[in-house]
Amino acid sequence: MAAAQSRRLPRAVREQQMLDAAVRVFSRQGFHATSVDEIAEAAGISKPMVYAYLGSKEELFTACLHREGARLMQALADAAQPVDAGEALGTDERLWRALRAFLRFVAAHRDGWGVLYRQARGQEPFAAVLADLRGQMVEVVAGMFAAGAAPGADIGMAAQVLVGAAEAVADWLADHPDEDPDDAAERLMSVAWLGTQATLRGDRWTS
Repeated sequence: MAAAQSRRLPRAVREQQMLDAAVRVFSRQGFHATSVDEIAEAAGISKPMVYAYLGSKEELFTACLHREGARLMQALADAAQPVDAGEALGTDERLWRALRAFLRFVAAHRDGWGVLYRQARGQEPFAAVLADLRGQMVEVVAGMFAAGAAPGADIGMAAQVLVGAAEAVADWLADHPDEDPDDAAERLMSVAWLGTQATLRGDRWTS
């Protein structure tokens, strides 16, 4: 009955239904332990429909990665936009909004985070998708830093460190559903921004 009802839905809706179910199952069981039968059952559709719409299990997993990654990047892009026309955002405000959006995304999409950063990591060809997503985030953060940085400031390293710290906090947050993502973002901002300010000034520690 569920499969018959699903066939009457628009194609785009059916695909999202399949991806939602796949993200849930992959996140909890991993790629290798998950079968297409389990995903079809979780989505309330037939197994042939999964293959017809999204291909093999590997193609389905890759589709999950791309969708969750696109959602995450869109959340960061939206956060960086001024709320009011003509509003000028300083580097710290843009970074704060991005960190808050990032951790809010993880708190709201724990299964998506699990697929992106836990199941895909270290598994080719999926790790390449994750590496590309991480590279995009580093570029976004480096772009935020560039506007207020002194000549010669190590923007690239600062962006790499900030993204790595945000990923670590996000992984912790995914395991602690009772924690407030905004509070976690504020604490991370307090730790990260003080050191970043010195880096953007061009300060450098020497032994």
